[in-house]
Amino acid sequence: MSTATLRAHLGPADHGRELSYEDFLAGDYEEGFKYELIDGRLYVSPSANYPHDWVQQHVSKALTLYQDLRPSIVQRLSARSRVFVPGRRKTTCPEPDFAVYTTCPSGRDVRWEDISPVIVVEVVSADDGGKDYVRNVDLYQRVPSIREYWLFDRCTEVYGPTLRVYHRASGRQKWKIADFGPEDVYSTKLLPGFKLPVCPPK
Repeated sequence: MSTATLRAHLGPADHGRELSYEDFLAGDYEEGFKYELIDGRLYVSPSANYPHDWVQQHVSKALTLYQDLRPSIVQRLSARSRVFVPGRRKTTCPEPDFAVYTTCPSGRDVRWEDISPVIVVEVVSADDGGKDYVRNVDLYQRVPSIREYWLFDRCTEVYGPTLRVYHRASGRQKWKIADFGPEDVYSTKLLPGFKLPVCPPK
């Protein structure tokens, strides 16, 4: 009998529970939390709070507008993606807050295992900064397609967020790091003409 069917309802108490990818997909999950499969174990973190969502929506709007203008460059955007990390002994598929794909096949039969983003975006969790600053820095670097990892932090309406960009010219290189403040506007060669104010409009 599969692991998930032994315990139909999974929640934060199951953090670290070993699951196959099939059982992970079949799980019945308690709402209010984010669930990922990392090295074959369930990773549970709190759902986004308002400041987190404030920044995520800002990024989503900017990238969606860019995709509308340059569909040949950005073929897919997703706030629900799974990024499969190669070379791990057990299934590892973190779920970024946002992912940008410059190539993506059409059709309803495409699986997350079949595609991989060029840019991933995370907003630092107030309760689990290590997930974004340590775990994901390592995991995303292991994915050859990912050229940039955008990490937003200090997401308060009073001070505005900061942005750290991990970037590299090719999938074989290690990350280089660039930091930006709330008043900066970020642009990248990966998206010609794209400009992203670090701080969302209030």
